[in-house]
Amino acid sequence: MRHTTSFRLLIGGLAAIMGGPAAFAQSCVRADERIGFDLRTLQSQLMVAALACGRDNDYNAFVRKFQRDLSGAYTSMQGHYRRTAGGNAQRELDNYITVIANAHSQDGIRAGSQYCPLVMPLFQQAMAKTSAAELSAFAQERNLLNPLSTPDCGPSAAPAPRTAARQPARR
Repeated sequence: MRHTTSFRLLIGGLAAIMGGPAAFAQSCVRADERIGFDLRTLQSQLMVAALACGRDNDYNAFVRKFQRDLSGAYTSMQGHYRRTAGGNAQRELDNYITVIANAHSQDGIRAGSQYCPLVMPLFQQAMAKTSAAELSAFAQERNLLNPLSTPDCGPSAAPAPRTAARQPARR
């Protein structure tokens, strides 16, 4: 009996430390959050390209055209980190933004003199898009560097519809 109680306390303590089953469910990225991360990836790539290649006007045009979508992307990323990091949400979001900008900058340094010719078409291609969903798909198609490795949550399983219990047929 004493072993059973100790085991239950140990399991309960581990669940409390790890956040219980909900912590595992929260470690995925929802569809709207994924779009937000994809847009931020594209925005970061274009920002680094603008700075490295002197294309400030192109970057500013992109931000003006997609201001609402970029704002929504930031809000969805905030929601993701509030859901998954709790009180550390802002720090985690800021860290992600810094990591992605540094990753794009390092990518540019590695490409050397080929960087600007490689990234310049991104501005025109991005400006041809008309929605956040198109920009997200574009970022994924172009395989833009994104350090987020969290898996997608997938479609939420809808509860099975309730049906009335069938009465057995009488003979």
